[in-house]
Amino acid sequence: MTYEEVLEALAGMGTEQTKKTYIRHGAKEPFFGVKIGDMKKLVKPVKRDQQLALQLYQSGNHDAMYLAGLTVNPKTITKAQLQQWVEKAYWYSLAEYTVAGVAAESAYAHELAVEWIESEEEMIAVCGWSTYSNYVSITPDEKLEIQEIRAYLNRIAAAIHSERNRVRYAMNQFVISVGAYVQELTEEAKAVGESIGKVHVDVGDTACKVPLAKAYIEKIENMGRIGSKKKTCIC
Repeated sequence: MTYEEVLEALAGMGTEQTKKTYIRHGAKEPFFGVKIGDMKKLVKPVKRDQQLALQLYQSGNHDAMYLAGLTVNPKTITKAQLQQWVEKAYWYSLAEYTVAGVAAESAYAHELAVEWIESEEEMIAVCGWSTYSNYVSITPDEKLEIQEIRAYLNRIAAAIHSERNRVRYAMNQFVISVGAYVQELTEEAKAVGESIGKVHVDVGDTACKVPLAKAYIEKIENMGRIGSKKKTCIC
C-alpha cells in the first residue's frame, strides 16, 4: 500500500462517535477516529514497509501515528527516529502506548527510558516511565538493573503525589509492572503500592480509573502469573 492508500483506508474506517471519544481523551485534529481493532486490519500490508510506517507517524494524524506504532520494526528503528517520535507524542495514547511500546522493544529501551523520565516535558516523562514499564515486562530479570528499579520504586513512593498529572498515572503503572513482572521486587512493589494508596489523576470527561497498585499486583499474584514475561508489548 502507498501512503495515500493507507490514509484513504483509515478515513473509510473512521466514525464520528470514535472521534468524539478520542477527543475527550486528548486527541486533536487531524484524525479520522478509527477503532484499534479495525486499524489492525491494515497491519499486515503496512508491516512490509518500514519507510511507510515512519512516514505515517510523521503525518501528525493520530490514526496514522498509532498504526505506525503497530507496524514499524522496533529492531531497526534508530535512536534519532525514536527521539523524533517522542517529541511528536502530544497526548497519552501516543506516549504511553505507541512510542513506549516501540521504544521498549528497540535497542535503546533502557537508555531512552532513563533519559526521558527526567524530562521537563510531561508527555516525554510519561513515555519514559511507560517505556521502562514495558521494558521490564519483556526483559529477563537477569538483564535488568534491579538496584536502579528499586531506586525508582523508592522515588515513586516519595514523590508520586506531587508529580505532574499524567506522570502520576505512568508512575503508578510502573509500580504495577515491576510487581507483576520482576519477581524479586514483587513484595517491594506491593509495599510501595500500599504506601502511595489511591493516586489521583485528572482523566477529563472519561470513565477511566486509576488502578490501586497493590490490589492490582495481588490480583495477578492470585492468578499465578507473577514473573510471566510478555513476548511483545506493542499493542
